[in-house]
Amino acid sequence: MNVVRRLTSIASGRNFISSDNNNNNVGGETETPRSKPNQNREETDSTVTTTTYQKDSLSSSSSSSTTDHQKDMGIGDDKDTDGVIIKGNGTESGRIITTKKKGLNDQRDKTISYRAEHVIGTGSFGVVFQAKCLETEEKVAIKKVLQDKRYKNRELQIMRMLEHPNVVELKHSFFSTTEKDELYLNLVLEYVPETIYRASRSYTKMNHHMPLIYIQLYTYQICRAMNYLHGVVGVCHRDIKPQNLLVNNVTHEVKICDFGSAKMLIPGEPNISYICSRYYRAPELIFGATEYTSAIDMWSVGCVMAELFLGHPLFPGETSVDQLVEIIKILGTPAREEIKNMNPRYNDFKFPQIKAQPWHKIFRRQVSPEAMDLASRLLQYSPNLRCTALEACAHPFFDDLRDPRASLPNGRALPPLFDFTAQELAGASVELRHRLIPEHARK
Repeated sequence: MNVVRRLTSIASGRNFISSDNNNNNVGGETETPRSKPNQNREETDSTVTTTTYQKDSLSSSSSSSTTDHQKDMGIGDDKDTDGVIIKGNGTESGRIITTKKKGLNDQRDKTISYRAEHVIGTGSFGVVFQAKCLETEEKVAIKKVLQDKRYKNRELQIMRMLEHPNVVELKHSFFSTTEKDELYLNLVLEYVPETIYRASRSYTKMNHHMPLIYIQLYTYQICRAMNYLHGVVGVCHRDIKPQNLLVNNVTHEVKICDFGSAKMLIPGEPNISYICSRYYRAPELIFGATEYTSAIDMWSVGCVMAELFLGHPLFPGETSVDQLVEIIKILGTPAREEIKNMNPRYNDFKFPQIKAQPWHKIFRRQVSPEAMDLASRLLQYSPNLRCTALEACAHPFFDDLRDPRASLPNGRALPPLFDFTAQELAGASVELRHRLIPEHARK
C-alpha cells in the first residue's frame, strides 16, 4: 500500500494497517525486509547496521552510506594513522595489543599497550570492545572497523578534527589485520559507561518519566555539540539517536559518538538521502532530497527530545513510507511550499489533508509551553525554518539550567554548560550571547 492510500485511510477515520512492502518508495529507496520480525523495533533499522558501545551506542557506517564517501586515497597515509599495522584479531579477553603513538614536536614515539577485556558490541562492520590501557590503567572503548584498502576512512578524518567536551574523544588509532588478511581500523575512544537510550529505557521499565532536569540537561548538551559540529567544524553527524548519545551517569555530561555516517556537507554537492536511522530521519530525506543541510541533525535532536518526554520514539515507522505516515499523523500534511523546501525536485503533491495534532495531546502529560515550543521549532517540515543549534541552546526551555541555584537532583553541581569558546559563539549577536551565558557564568 503506498503512502497516499495509507494517509487516505487515516483521513477517512479508518485505522488500516498493511504489511504490504511493495511500491512503498517515497524517496526512491527500497526497504530491506527484516529477518527477525519479533526483534525490539527500537533496536532495528534497515538504514544502517547498528552495533553498540555499551550494548547500544556505536552504529556502523554501513554499505548504504559507504558509497557516498569513498575517496581514491590510500588509508596507509602517515597523516591518518599511528604506528604499524598490528597482526591478529586482538579482541579476545586478556589479549594484549601493543602499538605505537607518534611523538609530537620531534619527541620519541610512545609505545601503548591495551588489554582487551570483553566485546561490548558487534555489527557487520566489525566489533567494539572494552579495553584497558596498561600504561595509564584507563578504560577505553576500541571500535574496530573493517576497511576497504582502496579508500580512506572518513570517520577517522573527522574524529581527528574534533575537540569538544560534548564529543567523545579519539585517543589513538591504529590498523590491524586478520588471518584472512582483512584490514581493520581501530579507533581508541574514551569510555563512557551509559547511553541516553538506556537511561531513558530504565525509567520506562519502572513506569516512570525521566526527570525534567535531565531532559533539559541532555537536550541542551546535544544542541551545544551540534553547534560545535555544524558551526565550528562544518560536519553533519547524520545519525543522531539515543544510542549514539553517551552519558556519564555520575556527572550527567553528554558525549556524541559514532561518526561513521558523518560528512562535511558542501553546498551544491549531492549526498545520499538514504542516511540516518529511520525513527530520527528528517522528512526531506524520506522525500529523496540530496542537497540537504545540517538541519537534518536538528530534526533528529527534536525526535530525541520528544522521546525523552514520551519514553518511546515519537515517529516509530516500520518502513520509509510508514515513517512519513507517522510524521504526517502528528505534524499534519505538508503544504506544497513545505514539500518544495524539503525537495524542490519532488513533484507528487497528491496527499490527503490531515490536520496537525496539538503538542499537548502528543506528550499526554504536563509539559511546559517552553518544551512544546522548542519541539515545534525543531520538528518543522521546512529545513530552513528549524532553529539552529545555537538558537536552540538559548531557548527558554533551558532557562532552568541558567539559574545560579540549578543543580542535579542529588545536590551535585551541573556539568560545565556555559564555557563557550569564541569559535562556538562566532556570528552570535550580543543579545544572543547574553541569553547563552548567564551573568553568574560571565568572566
